[in-house]
Amino acid sequence: MLKKLMQVTMVLVAASALALAQGQTKTQAPKGKGISKKEADAMNAVFKAKTPDETIAAADSFVTNFADSEYKPQVLEAAAEAAEHKNDSPKAIFYAQKALEASPQYIPALNVIALETAGHTRENDLDKDQKLAQAEKYAKQVLELLPSETKPAYVSATDAQWEASKKEDAALAHVALGLIATVRKKYADAATELQTAVDNESAPDPTHMIRLADAYNKAGKPDDALTVTNKLLAMPNLPDAYKKFVQQEKDEAERAKSGKK
Repeated sequence: MLKKLMQVTMVLVAASALALAQGQTKTQAPKGKGISKKEADAMNAVFKAKTPDETIAAADSFVTNFADSEYKPQVLEAAAEAAEHKNDSPKAIFYAQKALEASPQYIPALNVIALETAGHTRENDLDKDQKLAQAEKYAKQVLELLPSETKPAYVSATDAQWEASKKEDAALAHVALGLIATVRKKYADAATELQTAVDNESAPDPTHMIRLADAYNKAGKPDDALTVTNKLLAMPNLPDAYKKFVQQEKDEAERAKSGKK
């Protein structure tokens, strides 16, 4: 994903500054801007943190001390990702929104908001339509921005790696659209979006595939659901925690094919 490439780059930039800077001497950073040793230290603390809480604390400190840094979106996105790891959706959205304030077209933050909003919106929420509309807007914005997204000069990735990362981010936007369609009970649309997501992933995420199988079952397409569940069950390292849900989708598809519900 673009996010991962950016994070690797930030660590490399910080490491370079730490190695070359003496005192407040500045080394050259992306976009021709200098980066001080203090900023590099603070950035390094964010991307080398070992726990989500440490990442968030380091990101808060960075933003406080370097409010005008050009790396602010990446640092805030790291905090959003850490909050996701803690299953703290409101905080993930908070940090992603702050990243967008710093860079309104920052793709990883748009994806975080789209996914977290879509994934935590329920059928009976009074503001369901509003939340789904916002999530849809952000997911579609990602898909609109990605084709023209160019590799920054400071990202140390091959062109092929960059294009692959863009496909991964497109996949996440399609997952969000699939979740939105699911809440709206448009299961055929959900299956289309989730299938597109899985097809774009270099290593399909089992959770996305389980959602895809569920969408196919709810759309009345048990053969497609079985294709997905069989692929999942054939995965050599499928976590045991997922196998129960995969088997449930497989059983449902088989019941539908046999006329039993």
